[in-house]
Amino acid sequence: MIRKPMNHQTTDLTVLHLSIPTPSGDNPIYPVMLRDEDGITLVDTGMIGQFAGLESALEQEGVQLADVKRIILTHQDIDHIGNLGALLDAIPGLEVWAHADEVPYIKGEKPLIKFTAERRALLPAPVLAQADQLLSQLPEIEISRILEDGDMLPLQGGIQVIHTPGHTPGHICLYFRESQFLLAADALRVVDDELVGPAPPATPDMPEALRSLKRLTGLKLNKVLCYHGGEYTKEPAEHIAKLAESAD
Repeated sequence: MIRKPMNHQTTDLTVLHLSIPTPSGDNPIYPVMLRDEDGITLVDTGMIGQFAGLESALEQEGVQLADVKRIILTHQDIDHIGNLGALLDAIPGLEVWAHADEVPYIKGEKPLIKFTAERRALLPAPVLAQADQLLSQLPEIEISRILEDGDMLPLQGGIQVIHTPGHTPGHICLYFRESQFLLAADALRVVDDELVGPAPPATPDMPEALRSLKRLTGLKLNKVLCYHGGEYTKEPAEHIAKLAESAD
């Protein structure tokens, strides 16, 4: 695993590198680890079957599972909540934070909107078994904090929650004000070194997802991190503004 720290005065953020095996090769994804005085926060948990890789990535940062205090889920997709059940089993008292519109899915009250029979069929049998185990655990999950658009989280000097529906109903981005950093989750991607919108095949409401990009305009930005594609630093605010224009 590769460590990419962001060294700002009040930000202690590490990008964790994990990979999802696919028929066309490994697909890298980028959960994030935050260090604050009260413990470690993970933003998203990786894909089902990656628990050992996630634990190894944390250990390389000198972090034990017991150090993790909370999980912030940007949305319900299986490559973001995949290790949630395993983490809850391993860490007593672990907090789970998620947007209100995602809670019914994360708690198993509604089926995950993109974990269809077709997608299940693409998973190897061992991974599918782990997926079913996770799904069986969802009704038991307690959401410690329900997030709303505009919430200011008391982490890293202040993190603003920005509700960006479309990719999923309760998808959120996180804006780190002091470091002018945007954690975009799946609202944006980096493809061939260019910043682009969400993946259409994985975005049930693409018009809404594009309209949501307007909520990201006007932010002062040094860097964007996309869960798929990684970091982008080439005038990100200007590029987001251009992408948002396509929603008109």
